[in-house]
Amino acid sequence: MVDGDGVMTRRATIKDVAIAAGVSRSTASRALTGRGYVATDVRERVLAAAEDLRYVPDATARYLKQQVSLSIGVLVSDLRNSFYARLAAGVGQAARDHGYSLVLAEDGGSAQAQVEAAETFVATRVAGVVVTPVSADVTTYLSRHRVPVVEVDRQFAAGACDAVVVDNHRGSREVIEDLIGLGHRRIALFIDETTWTTGRERHAGYQAALAAAGIPLDPDLVVSSGWDVDAARSAAAALLRPDGRPTAVFAANNVLAEGVWRAANDLGLRIPDDLSLVSFDDAPWMSLVTPGLTAVGQDEAALGEAAVLRLLERIAAPEADPVTVTISTQIVHRASTRAI
Repeated sequence: MVDGDGVMTRRATIKDVAIAAGVSRSTASRALTGRGYVATDVRERVLAAAEDLRYVPDATARYLKQQVSLSIGVLVSDLRNSFYARLAAGVGQAARDHGYSLVLAEDGGSAQAQVEAAETFVATRVAGVVVTPVSADVTTYLSRHRVPVVEVDRQFAAGACDAVVVDNHRGSREVIEDLIGLGHRRIALFIDETTWTTGRERHAGYQAALAAAGIPLDPDLVVSSGWDVDAARSAAAALLRPDGRPTAVFAANNVLAEGVWRAANDLGLRIPDDLSLVSFDDAPWMSLVTPGLTAVGQDEAALGEAAVLRLLERIAAPEADPVTVTISTQIVHRASTRAI
């Protein structure tokens, strides 16, 4: 409630709204939810009273009454990474569009942290969860507690859980084919891992493009470059020395691309004159540097929206067979490559 000086003294309840509007509690509820008939003038009076009292519905009470949660959990690996931030934003927008609020958590790439976040989601009775998994543990835990879950970006429970992913194999193969078409034969791959579906499929796409062109795979050009910019920068500095330097580098994600880009600048290499560079993931910084980086673009907002739609379909049909939705990628051509 609000005192004479406009200061909140306690949170307004639906009973307060009903009294202020001169209606019954049930009428106030119908007017505020839009469910059931209420005369237009009465509805307007209730809405005006709710605004004056700064009334906010009690989500917990609504859940206890209806046994339907109006929140969706989203669990991502690293909000400092623009990919995950934009993915979470896409999930949030789609959730709001369908009348759900968002409960956001970050796990820092830790399987244990993911399960701990999942425990919180179960405790708060979210309607379902969208997760970028780092192991099968989080999906197993949520499924055991009968919480609908959709894996997004990568899969650990293929065939047992819904998922929304991009076509990593095709995106990687196409960008390598472009480099081969420009005359490149010594193309390095910088990758963080090949055990997750993302890394494994991007690595496979790279190999497939080389094989189709009759270019032998050189293991020395496949660089396991760690998980962050500094690790990639150090690995790239070692690879980009004059002796045996590749003519082009494919970085398997935006973080690794930044590390390679920084190492090239450290060594005084000009992109693309001395080195062509392409990336999987089109991060905002890639269009701001000169020259801009060519990248395999993913529509993170579309990924998030598709994940929410799949989750809502799972909530509506909990016994249906799991579905994997695959979204295509598109190469964003900029000026970081050249023919040799």
